[in-house]
Amino acid sequence: MTPTPTTPFTLALAQIDVEPTAVDANVERALEAISRGASRGADLVALPELFNVGYFAFDSYADLAEPIDGTTLARIREAAAEHGVAVLAGSIVEDLEATATVETPADEGFANTAVLFDSNGDRQLIYRKHHLFGYESAESELLVPGERIETATVSGVTIGTTTCYDLRFPALYRRLVDAGAELVLVPSAWPYPRLEHWQTLSRARAIENQCFLATINGSGHFEDADATLLGRSTVYDPWGTTLASSGDEPALVLAELDLEHVGQVRAEFPALQDRRL
Repeated sequence: MTPTPTTPFTLALAQIDVEPTAVDANVERALEAISRGASRGADLVALPELFNVGYFAFDSYADLAEPIDGTTLARIREAAAEHGVAVLAGSIVEDLEATATVETPADEGFANTAVLFDSNGDRQLIYRKHHLFGYESAESELLVPGERIETATVSGVTIGTTTCYDLRFPALYRRLVDAGAELVLVPSAWPYPRLEHWQTLSRARAIENQCFLATINGSGHFEDADATLLGRSTVYDPWGTTLASSGDEPALVLAELDLEHVGQVRAEFPALQDRRL
């Protein structure tokens, strides 16, 4: 088991404005948020789902897809190393065929792929979204679902990640906790009007798994889809208590996590031990 850090772990959620298909401008916003997070003492900065292309830009997915070693993630990796801060690149549209050096779930097609870099810029985790959204969305038609579940240790913290719609499928989170996750990051592009779902599901995943959980949403309006991201990026502790949150405007949400709290909660209220499988 990975030793639990004795000093607080500072997490920064970069709720940036995501402009549809404006890759260069969106990546610049992400890089600026990484710089600001690092300057404020963050150990990890997390970005939203499809932060570079915009979730609702379905018609542009194929044109704007990149491999794992493409330009967007190269710039994020370089920023992580430059600022000495871990970064979760919330997700990009990954061109699976072009990702020739990394194990992929398919020989062709596209995936909604998040990548975690450590403070040296080294890639620690790849997560391809498992549950693809079909309700008033083309995601499930355009993308290939992921299959693998992994955790990674950054600054002594065992981290897992899921993406947006995954919040509605609790078994996925249980698998991450069984793999040792103390902190689960959930980059998202969650729109109005489902605010209550966003808050309730996120809190429930933290409570039932007795872990820290952070939701990283974007900000902005997608005119073609008539969709507005609701923001509310939030950090929950293992009791489901909100440690930090935002409104629906661009924001940098910071929270200090006492990782010893995970073990304390699980020992005080051992619900995970009482599972019957």
